[in-house]
Amino acid sequence: MAFILVLFPLVMAGIAALIPSNRWRPWLLPVAGVAHAALTILVLLRPDLQVTNDWLVLDPPGKIVLLVVSTLYLFSAFYAVGYLQYRAERSNRVFVSCLLIFLGVIGLITWSHHLGLMWVAIEATTLSTAPLIYFNHSKLSIEATWKYLLVGSVGIALALLGTFFLAYSSMAAGIAPSLQYEELLAAAPGLSKTWLHAAVILLLVGYGTKMGLAPMHTWKPDAYGEAPGVVGAILAGGVTSCAFLAFLRIYHIAMVAGEAVFVQRILLFMGLLSMAVAGLFMVGQRDFKRMLAYSSVEHMGILMIGLGIGLPALFGTMLHIMTNGMTKGVLFLSAGNIHRSYNSKNTDVVQGALRRLPLSAGLFLAGFIAITGSPPFGPFVSEFSILNGAFASGRFLVAGLFLFFLLVVFIGMGQTVLKVVQGRVPAELPPTRYRDAWHTTAPVVALMALVLLLGVFIPVPLRGLLDDAVRFLGSRP
Repeated sequence: MAFILVLFPLVMAGIAALIPSNRWRPWLLPVAGVAHAALTILVLLRPDLQVTNDWLVLDPPGKIVLLVVSTLYLFSAFYAVGYLQYRAERSNRVFVSCLLIFLGVIGLITWSHHLGLMWVAIEATTLSTAPLIYFNHSKLSIEATWKYLLVGSVGIALALLGTFFLAYSSMAAGIAPSLQYEELLAAAPGLSKTWLHAAVILLLVGYGTKMGLAPMHTWKPDAYGEAPGVVGAILAGGVTSCAFLAFLRIYHIAMVAGEAVFVQRILLFMGLLSMAVAGLFMVGQRDFKRMLAYSSVEHMGILMIGLGIGLPALFGTMLHIMTNGMTKGVLFLSAGNIHRSYNSKNTDVVQGALRRLPLSAGLFLAGFIAITGSPPFGPFVSEFSILNGAFASGRFLVAGLFLFFLLVVFIGMGQTVLKVVQGRVPAELPPTRYRDAWHTTAPVVALMALVLLLGVFIPVPLRGLLDDAVRFLGSRP
């Protein structure tokens, strides 16, 4: 089944590259999205399909990330069809093909139980998403693309070096070297602590760059700011989740090796630093898409804080992968609609969106309320679970700083969002042809409904997946 989930989107990408029609080509995206979501559900229901070989195994954390990305991709694919109808003047051959390649690569990441193969798949996400950032073919978009490639390449190179160090940590301890996940977990107590520490730091910096943790986040505001809204949703909810999954495997190995204190201190520091940096740059931010980039920096920090707290916060951390991914979809897709209607991302121009785009602006406002951890939405439950874990483990300073930075982010983000949605549309604003339409708002409404559902009720099967992930990460071979 792993081969089907990986190869099917790649085949569809090949077909997209061959189809001559700019009008019909985008419909391959929802076709692939529906098929991928159906296959994902089938795999989750059939344990016998979750192991292909020693290198390809769908473990509990992988199931969660696969479900999140497949769901986000499904709704983004339908949105992309409507979006590309408004961009009929530009060829979408590369755009559609790269989105389909990305879907196949995501499947490979979630199944990979060989750290070398996982590294290759993570690098492939960079190569498949870079052309998407350049879709608008502007000076700023090419600058953002190069920054994304340059910073991402440095990060992934450090991750490769950290992967080699991890393999060498077994050789230094007289154990047969391996990059297979299960073998490293079994050998973890005997790994060389010096080389393991070095590997963890390099892999944190490397995969943290892909996640957009501060201070390795420098590519994020430019890339998210210049990419189409649908690409921002894929980057913020998909690429970051997969990079987090990659580091989660390293975290698991280090915890089994008995290095909990060393790892958790670093993660708590990095998580709080990311929240602080995000809050600082959100205050007075006038570009609402760059604001969403800093929101992503903040939430990657929240995930790291959850890991740093440890077992009491793991449930909330795994849930936050889902709630953050779905809510980022709402925010980026609705922000894309607003951007298209105003032809600007600056709050000096974009005002009165509730009057001009009632549905998109309302969803953007609701997404802001959700992503800042307000009830009754999903992020409130996941963030509260992480906070509760901090108190339960006696980390009162961490809990206090966590709440403080959440307040700073709420105030900073709220200033920008309220400027966008409130007031009157500037009289001197040139008219544009975009208004709310079902094909660019219905997918956002569906995602918002999922975010609300996760805030009021977690379905029993989903809770089972989350509990399985917590048990898996807290287990020792």
